[in-house]
Amino acid sequence: MDITSLVKDKALSVGFDVVGITTAEPVGGEHVEHLQGWLDNGYAADMGYMHRNFDKRTNPSALLEGAKSVVCVGLNYGPLEDELADEDPAIAEIARFALFEDYHDFMKDRLREVAGFIVETVEGGEKFKICVDSVPLLERALAQRAGIGFIGKNRMLINQEFGLYLLLGEIITTAELTPDKSLDKPCADCDKCIRACPTRALQSGGTLDASKCISYQTIENKGEIPGDIARVAGNRVFGCDRCVEVCPYQTFAKQKARKNKEFKFQPERLNVKLNELLEMDKERFNELFGDSSLKRTGLEKIKATIWKYHTS
Repeated sequence: MDITSLVKDKALSVGFDVVGITTAEPVGGEHVEHLQGWLDNGYAADMGYMHRNFDKRTNPSALLEGAKSVVCVGLNYGPLEDELADEDPAIAEIARFALFEDYHDFMKDRLREVAGFIVETVEGGEKFKICVDSVPLLERALAQRAGIGFIGKNRMLINQEFGLYLLLGEIITTAELTPDKSLDKPCADCDKCIRACPTRALQSGGTLDASKCISYQTIENKGEIPGDIARVAGNRVFGCDRCVEVCPYQTFAKQKARKNKEFKFQPERLNVKLNELLEMDKERFNELFGDSSLKRTGLEKIKATIWKYHTS
């Protein structure tokens, strides 16, 4: 078995569902053009950080001197049968990823195992950088180039076996590994995600206007959520998975339910009612969501979102 195959086997053995390899070269021009146009048109809303580190975001080798390869991995977090919330408008709808333990730590720990294996096994692989979400990097573009999925009109990475509930991570390394073929499969004429978007944040060309996006407004926006968004958001207090739920690739995925049971699901977060959140104190909030992205958003922001919904 060649070295690249050994690295892939290691990534799968530590619990990732899919792995692909690409070079550390800059991402293709179409991705750069899309990002630049998205920024120029103001679609990043108040996410000023998206305007910074443009060279690093589009070029993995700018993040690690001497980088030659990028190992891209995906962790499936699709629901098991008993991991679905009740359909009740009084229940707070929370983005699926936040119903688990903090994925950053979970994935970083396992990426370190893979990186350690590369250092021990691959000549020239002694330098590496682990990336999980917080590093400025066009990870979906790299994942597409590594062949583990393609970017859909909803701007999500789509894998035909596992669907769209995939958390992404990368190891940028000085090791020279054999790259996989890019997966360039378009969504063709399907526009279900665009039609299903509650606020019309998704546009026909596959562009996302963050200022209209419920996920942005309930997670990233530090200010007050606009009344028109709050009315449509309803009981969605943290994120929105609608464009994922309606995608045919999610509906017909072969492995929709997650296989990695070590990624701890928190069932007590499933059916929390809106009025419970409104009456909740910080101690209870930290107990329930302390290792979740909701903690970064904060209880007061979530309460303000609920009040805005009720008063708009």
